[in-house]
Amino acid sequence: MHKYLYKILFVIFTSTLLVACANRGTPSGGEKDKEPPKIVRSIPENFSINFNASEIKIYFDEYIKIKDVQRQLIISPPMDPQPDITPLGSASKYIKIKLLDTLQPNTTYAFNFGQSIVDNNEENPYSYYKYVFSTGDYIDSLAVKGQVFDALNRKPDAFVSVMLYEIDSTFSDSIVYKEKPKYIANTSDSITTFSLENLKAGHYLMVALKDENNNYTYQQKYDKIGFYNEFISVPTDSLYELKVFKEALDFKAYRPKQFAGQKIVFGYDGDYKDMQVEIIENTPKDYEYRLTKDKSTDSLYYWYKPKLELDSTLFVVSNKTYRDTLTHKFLTMDKDSLTIKALKSGTLNFNENFSIEGSVPFTNIDEKKITILDKDSAKVAFNTKFETLLNTYTFEFDKTESNVYKVQILPEALTDFYGNTNDTLNYSLRTKTYADYANMRVTLVNATYPVIVQLTDGKGVLKYELFADKPQVFDFKTIEPSDYFLRVIFDANGNQKWDSGNYLEKVQPERVSYFPRLIDEARANWDPVIEFILLED
Repeated sequence: MHKYLYKILFVIFTSTLLVACANRGTPSGGEKDKEPPKIVRSIPENFSINFNASEIKIYFDEYIKIKDVQRQLIISPPMDPQPDITPLGSASKYIKIKLLDTLQPNTTYAFNFGQSIVDNNEENPYSYYKYVFSTGDYIDSLAVKGQVFDALNRKPDAFVSVMLYEIDSTFSDSIVYKEKPKYIANTSDSITTFSLENLKAGHYLMVALKDENNNYTYQQKYDKIGFYNEFISVPTDSLYELKVFKEALDFKAYRPKQFAGQKIVFGYDGDYKDMQVEIIENTPKDYEYRLTKDKSTDSLYYWYKPKLELDSTLFVVSNKTYRDTLTHKFLTMDKDSLTIKALKSGTLNFNENFSIEGSVPFTNIDEKKITILDKDSAKVAFNTKFETLLNTYTFEFDKTESNVYKVQILPEALTDFYGNTNDTLNYSLRTKTYADYANMRVTLVNATYPVIVQLTDGKGVLKYELFADKPQVFDFKTIEPSDYFLRVIFDANGNQKWDSGNYLEKVQPERVSYFPRLIDEARANWDPVIEFILLED
């Protein structure tokens, strides 16, 4: 019996030992691959001269994929049509480039793949691989370097194209709208410097584009542009700085559309403030119209009465130097009803006013039917201000700390364009204490006046601004406790707004300087003083 028990125990012990050994030797999969793929060879060879092939193959030591090639790959000079590149989205040990464009003679071409080539398993990138060839008997080797900035914003956009146009007998300033550049490079998503390489000696126009459509031509409505004031000469040791900006659009009106009963919408590009709309039709003697601005789109609403019994009509739209005649087809639709809402309710800052807006143009206000009472039920005196295009009434009144204000608008206090009036409206507002806010004093050193001093949030959204046409301190009072970025606009024409540039007129945007750090001292009941020493331009 003991003999059999020993045998059983021996078998169990041996089996356990074997399992343990087996487990100890089980492969773990090895270390994670961190190495990028390597190029084995390319056909034709990289940096070939007298190139006349129609196809390029680049072989790797492992399976690779091509990612985001539309954004990452930069071909200089650009090709039209673009080459056919495979594989896209699948793994392969080579990249095939089929050239579809007719190559220019005696020209150096460069394919910069950015970060688009990655290995198949861990997606380790083969960073900034560049394939270069020349259709002539030498490779152009000159370069131009520099940096791209945004003219207004603290940080520039990612992937800005920097382009050179050759100055020859066919050159004109309008080339940026119609033709692709001779050479092109790109900034990345994190680095704002650029390097245009494999250039030949010559004279060039240098332009930067935030090219939204990736077509290497400037489209004013969509793209940002920057340009160097003078033609550049290559070779050069200079480092160039380009500031990109969104041009103010040239004014243009679009064909109107019926938006509601007796309400027509006119879309436009550019500045709407001097926009005029006239109907070309014999209208009744009591005919009236009003224009209001849509808050979120580039559109003006044309309100009219009485209803016109017409199938269609013509409108003349003008703005300073612009004039166009547009056809409109009338549709039968219901009219908008009057609704009124507060632009802000709840807490009101001491430097803010209470405002309401209407869905139909206001034509009259009866202030006798409006009262504002404080927390002690005492009447508060107020003044009203009407903004026609925005169709808003603003109520200006003095505010004190820790107070509550009840605004009551009785029926028929407000009348709209079609004779409709309001029902009873009640709004409740309150104020905090002065200690709940921050105050910031900004002093400028080396400033050239006039200037606009602005505080923005981290996304560049304007929060507060002050204008001065002569030296002074800038006191931002009762501002919300928060972190701010400080910028100064050098308002050269004194119109109290930042003016963008214009490429064709060779006008650079107004200069903007940013305080070098985030201001985090604007806390409740704090009064930071910021000295901004400006660099002389």
